[in-house]
Amino acid sequence: MARRILVVTQHFWPENFRINDIVDGFLEDGIEVDVLCGLPNYPKGEWFPGYSERGPMEENYHGARVFRCKEIPRTGNTSVRIFLNYVSWPWYAWRSLNRLPGGYDAVFCFNTSPVLMCWPAIRYAKKHNVPFTNYVLDIWPENLYSVLNIQNSLLRRIAQGVSDALYRRADRLIAMSEPLQRRLAERTGKTDEKIAVIPQYCEDFYAVPIHDEALEERFGGRFNLVFTGTFTPAQSLETVIRAVKSAREQGAGALHLLLVGDGMSRDSLESLVCELDAKDYVTFYGSVPATDIPRFTALADALIVSLSDSPDLGLTVPAKVASYMAAGKPMLASMDGAGNLAVRQAGGLSSPACNVEALAANLVALCGMTDEQRADMGQKAKDYYSSHYRRSDLLRRLERFILDGQA
Repeated sequence: MARRILVVTQHFWPENFRINDIVDGFLEDGIEVDVLCGLPNYPKGEWFPGYSERGPMEENYHGARVFRCKEIPRTGNTSVRIFLNYVSWPWYAWRSLNRLPGGYDAVFCFNTSPVLMCWPAIRYAKKHNVPFTNYVLDIWPENLYSVLNIQNSLLRRIAQGVSDALYRRADRLIAMSEPLQRRLAERTGKTDEKIAVIPQYCEDFYAVPIHDEALEERFGGRFNLVFTGTFTPAQSLETVIRAVKSAREQGAGALHLLLVGDGMSRDSLESLVCELDAKDYVTFYGSVPATDIPRFTALADALIVSLSDSPDLGLTVPAKVASYMAAGKPMLASMDGAGNLAVRQAGGLSSPACNVEALAANLVALCGMTDEQRADMGQKAKDYYSSHYRRSDLLRRLERFILDGQA
């Protein structure tokens, strides 16, 4: 008889999150999957085409049954709307638990922000006596403070207490790095056997370049530094924009920054580009489907990943690091901790988080390299991807830990 997993995650297809591919992987391996999720409105806070506050509330995704719950959308991405979005979905999801058919061997939460999204998963797992595994992707409350400027000490104590309580109530936790594993162990008292280190894998399509003549015609002839993903304060993209300006002033005149994505920080970043008079060499392309990302990584002369200098963001390796490595292009990192180390180990150039001049120096150095030197950097990144972030290997580990508690 096929084994069954209930996946709980606020963000799911057609939103671009790796959980979509994880569900595909489970299905490919003969595991039956139901998904409890929200109505797609991330990152702009606007309902995706075909959706509204009325649903649809049930769908099918490649054979998985999808049960959607109401939520207050992030409209405008203001602090108030983000807070309402964070607290509304867990409430509606909890009230929707009786819609689920049951019969699950395990409950699994793909826990991006907010940490509250694991609460309905905990409630279901405890009531039905099935093991619950929480994949901690955004550590809370630390990640909360990188998005919302919360200074009130009482609110901070509440956020800390709620986060720790929710992490403790999971039967098993998954961390993306050993530093995050140690932090979770300190906060929950769980042993290493209950906290597996499983990095986010990279979907195989990221390793297959797609040459797009239209993109090459539009952006060719320049040194294209490409960023793909969500624009939030945690990404510290203002550091990247200022570093590109500085590098150009130091002689890297062909340098062009191509930002592919969208998010709550876009308006402020566009204002910064205007302030720096940088429109000629910074382009906002907008969001594209995940499967289109190889069009942009194929175009890229180098790929950039950045995070703010919050010490707790250094506990994790951003998911895009794996997909960048798979593309086989030179990588630059502007971040601290585990992500910085991973990029260096893969032959890339790294600098401390939020250090504009250090990143600019790396950009100047990269632009000054020969084609052969940059190709060698790209090959080292591809080799690191092959040995550390292969989908098949990490997906099997996920399945074993979720279903059997064996990492």
